[in-house]
Amino acid sequence: MLSLWLAMLAFTLVGSVAPGPVCVVTVSSAARAGLLRAMPYVFGASFGYALLVLLLGLGLLGSLAQSPALLDVLAWVGAAYLLYLAWRIASAEPGLSGAAGVTIPGFWAGALAQWLNPKAWLFSLSGLGMFVSNQAQPLAIFCILSLVVCLFGVGCWAVLGHLLGGRLPGTRAMRVFNLLMALLLVLSVVLILLP
Repeated sequence: MLSLWLAMLAFTLVGSVAPGPVCVVTVSSAARAGLLRAMPYVFGASFGYALLVLLLGLGLLGSLAQSPALLDVLAWVGAAYLLYLAWRIASAEPGLSGAAGVTIPGFWAGALAQWLNPKAWLFSLSGLGMFVSNQAQPLAIFCILSLVVCLFGVGCWAVLGHLLGGRLPGTRAMRVFNLLMALLLVLSVVLILLP
């Protein structure tokens, strides 16, 4: 049983720290508004992902997971949402890290980002296929590990963003940083949409 837990832990860690759209938004948010203000997004992304894993594991989203056409629609809707976030990042006021009045995505945006993130769906389905064999205990363990490790992994991206934001010398550097984060998010969307 310990070997199963360790394998789940390794899998969830790779999924949560691998660069992707949620990580890019997290870095950008923490760089612009500080670590504490970015945490609602981190919590939303983590709880949203754990809920996705749970509902897929219970089979409640089975028809979505089995329908290539629905997954394609999800990918395009997710891409549109992520491009909207990229535009928001690129056009954001270049306030320095921790500046008051800087608007960043919150809890619900983080949860929605996971549900519209094809990477989250692929990791969820892959993990469930590898570790959960229609038994309640492995599903519960996998969901709890997914939540805890996602909090850790996405939280690490928030810490990175906070550290980077604190080292940017001024508003011009922050604007360049915002544009770079927006371009990375657009690139991740392009990579998601490529077959």
